[in-house]
Amino acid sequence: MEIDHIYFYVEDATAQREWFVDCLGFEAIASFTHSYTRTELIQSGLVRFAISSPLSVASPVAEYLDRHPPGVADIAFAVQDLESCLRQAVTAGAKVLQPMQQQQSHHPLKWAKIAGWGELSHTLIQRHHSCHPGDNRKIPDEIYPFGIEDNINNTMGYEKINSPPSNSPSNSLYIEVDHFVLNVEKGDLESALFWYEKVLGFQRKQTFEIHTERSGLQSQVMIAPDSQIQFPINEPTSETSQIQEFLELNQGPGIQHIALRTNNILGTVAQLCENGVSFIDVPSTYYLGLRQRLGFDEDSAEWQEIQQQKILVDWHPESPDSLLLQTFTQPIFEQPTFFFEVIERRREAVGFGEGNFKALFEAIEREQLKREGQNLA
Repeated sequence: MEIDHIYFYVEDATAQREWFVDCLGFEAIASFTHSYTRTELIQSGLVRFAISSPLSVASPVAEYLDRHPPGVADIAFAVQDLESCLRQAVTAGAKVLQPMQQQQSHHPLKWAKIAGWGELSHTLIQRHHSCHPGDNRKIPDEIYPFGIEDNINNTMGYEKINSPPSNSPSNSLYIEVDHFVLNVEKGDLESALFWYEKVLGFQRKQTFEIHTERSGLQSQVMIAPDSQIQFPINEPTSETSQIQEFLELNQGPGIQHIALRTNNILGTVAQLCENGVSFIDVPSTYYLGLRQRLGFDEDSAEWQEIQQQKILVDWHPESPDSLLLQTFTQPIFEQPTFFFEVIERRREAVGFGEGNFKALFEAIEREQLKREGQNLA
């Protein structure tokens, strides 16, 4: 199982596509209209997004946006055996939103859709068989790998903008989606974990309990045993938690952020800043403590750049020589419910470091306090 693509529902898909292209460095692939909905397809490396907006109140996107702010509506997984996956999901109690369908073409494709946690859904996609690992994730020159349900001949206004770009990391800012984060209601963490274990076969990995003087969260990292998919599921442990703020603004559980993996976080962040992307602030005191822990050469150009770009640095306790470098954008929509992470894993760093996990929570909490101050003014 791999992350195949991620589906966003937004107010204006074309405007959002332009932001992803101009600011985040994605490439536009195609546009089309179907069922009162406008959809844009974009890509960078193996990161693929579909972005849809309503053209009338009859669009399912309009129905979603009546209940939630813009954000992630579907996370699609590429699977090796769709029939087996779907059978396991149904046996475990998953609701089928779209039964298995099949497209016979130069690149045969099968897909189905199930309801996920809250109003998140999961499209399950089986591509053409390949004898080479990773080939199943390459993009053929057509629309179907994005999990679009209807035959392209039934769409209106289809426009192929560019051929899919190369999957080579050297030609893209990002390699792949590193992970995504799901926030659930207080008291629902165990139920959500059990659901992903039974329905999609995920397993529990790391556990975090983060507390500050003001609030806290509990988090469990889930992994797919046959791939590198991992995602933390968070629940708030206090009414003042920024997780609780998310749940209230999102009107329920949902995806809080997506991490985009890069081979060169310093170069990527520098490019994004030049493009106008804003990132969270990190206080200088964070780096005072970091110096003692990591032993960076304070005079090195890289260390100076890490501080200037506000990069968080940590490592997994089981592999202290493997570094995690992470930073996080400001929320990208009007409501502060969704943001992106940029991450680099050095020397095969795996999992998540507790230092960065807490530093992120504290950084988001500082932004939350700023918003509350603005609301009180």
